[in-house]
Amino acid sequence: MTPTPTIAIASNAGTISGAETMLLAIADGMRVLGHRPLVIGPASPSELVDRAAAHGFDTHPVPAATTRAYQRGLAAWRLRNLRIPLWCNGPVPAAATIGMGRRIIEMQDLPVTMSGAQARIVTVGADRVIVPSAFMAARIPGGHVMMNWTEDLPFMPRELPADGPLTLGFMGRLTPEKGLDVLLDAVHILNDRLGGDYRLVIAGDDIGDDADFRSLQRQLSALGDRVELAGRLSREEFRTRVDLAVIPSVAPESFGLVAAEALAMGLPVVVSDAGALPEVMGEMHPWIARSGDASALADAIRGAVSATPVQHTAMVQEGRDRWEEMFSPRAGHRRLRRLLLNPGIAHV
Repeated sequence: MTPTPTIAIASNAGTISGAETMLLAIADGMRVLGHRPLVIGPASPSELVDRAAAHGFDTHPVPAATTRAYQRGLAAWRLRNLRIPLWCNGPVPAAATIGMGRRIIEMQDLPVTMSGAQARIVTVGADRVIVPSAFMAARIPGGHVMMNWTEDLPFMPRELPADGPLTLGFMGRLTPEKGLDVLLDAVHILNDRLGGDYRLVIAGDDIGDDADFRSLQRQLSALGDRVELAGRLSREEFRTRVDLAVIPSVAPESFGLVAAEALAMGLPVVVSDAGALPEVMGEMHPWIARSGDASALADAIRGAVSATPVQHTAMVQEGRDRWEEMFSPRAGHRRLRRLLLNPGIAHV
């Protein structure tokens, strides 16, 4: 007989993005802490439940072609399993299970289609409402901060090239809110106006809609062989191919997973001031640019490149130390343990 799960985690997203990556990290943390997590997600697309099963987690696929059908399926499961604590990954599973047993509700992103009053309604009766940053806590009613963490990543520091081209790196969705167009303008400024020698590697393959991609294509064509569309890269591949990571987000970021991963690997990083990115980097981080401003971004990149070898080594080591303290799996599991113990929501 299969043991009963000690906690369930529900998401309405069938594909893997940042929030679902964190969901799997949380499930792994629960397992490390002695729990038996059950991952609930759509039967189609099934990427989330398939990945969870591959990680050795119990899964419950919900057959559903629409969000409302998923909510009905989740509610039906919940009513049959009220004794199992439920972790709701986002507002959709939270809205489907209002008043149904013990719940933790996690908001990884700002609910753009939901008012503050609606957010309060879907979180009624929750043991905790969890958000990944103080930036989010200021915008989600009753939000308690439990910062995200990354997988265990190798420390791969290296010196910046003394001469020749310097390779910048962008990792993420190729959509307007991520600010890739701003970064492309900044690379143009660095090379053509300031006489630099910069290349750009773009890691990612989610290009948004056709109009967005046509606009990007014009900028990409203008840079010619100075830019490479590399598709999806692993974190380690990304690190080996770039000298400096740039996170030029325009829309507010609820956390900044790529920034935390860069800290882990010893990759110097320039960020915009969008949302929680400065919070992830720490108040002493010097390379922060005003979001949406290509000139400011170019200046921040030049500042990072102009650091002396001693300054560079110190910044990289401080970044790794910050990751160990705040964003490593060990740090994340400590936070998760405190969360699960304090409200007494889940006991082994």
